[in-house]
Amino acid sequence: MKQGAQGSAGTGNPSVSGDSGMPRVPSQGGAAGAERGRGLPRAASVTPASVPVAVPVARGEHTHSEQPIPRPRPVVQRASVRGQILDALRTALVTGELVPGVVYSAPALGERFGVSATPVREAMQQLALEGAVEVVPNRGFRVVERGARELGQLAEVRALIEVPVMLRLARTVPGERWAELRPLAEATVRAAATGCRATYAESDRTFHRALLSLCGNEQLVQIADDLHRRAQWPLVTPTTCPSGGDHADLVADAAEHTALLDALIAGELDVVRSLVGEHFAGA
Repeated sequence: MKQGAQGSAGTGNPSVSGDSGMPRVPSQGGAAGAERGRGLPRAASVTPASVPVAVPVARGEHTHSEQPIPRPRPVVQRASVRGQILDALRTALVTGELVPGVVYSAPALGERFGVSATPVREAMQQLALEGAVEVVPNRGFRVVERGARELGQLAEVRALIEVPVMLRLARTVPGERWAELRPLAEATVRAAATGCRATYAESDRTFHRALLSLCGNEQLVQIADDLHRRAQWPLVTPTTCPSGGDHADLVADAAEHTALLDALIAGELDVVRSLVGEHFAGA
């Protein structure tokens, strides 16, 4: 490109024509034109070596007069922080650390997590879309208060979606495909043994998503997962991760996972139907 700039200065011809990025073709008049008129080969009509030749400018290259285009700022880090805050808030909801009925401000939560208020506010807005919190103007976000009636309604809707799909899959999916899900079922048993509802909630949803994903309907899986997440939020009375004590409900729920998988692998449709009905009745 530097050579092209010098050539244009030496010959008086611009090095770039229009927006094509290519140099103008030198005039073929004068001696060269006369020689061509006498029948000399076209290759003989070349520019003398003493005259600098403009070098074509490749597309996409900057010329000396162009200003470099600034690179956009990366946004991955901010999205990552927002995702981490969202996960932390969801865990706090499941454990009852975020108490139903209490209003939380984004700046206060940001200080607690060691981040600015912006990713907290964005995460809370996502939770508002999911129905976990509601916006309180000029104050923050109130954790939605839920009762046993709402929890029962969620379990009923989940059953209407998941039970027919599970029964259909039980008749069509071979046993070896079900056997591949054994590690996920065992993971729910280990999570239940910890007694921590947040730990169990994640493994529980993972297992159910894996079961339903065999239907090949991603929209159904997403809707069922959203309903499942809502069903895991605590009631008005908060529940924390216990370090010990009675967590028989988690252990019993995980045991139903392994029993269901055993029946699916064996192709025992009547047992599958019974276990699926009991699982959602106790959800």
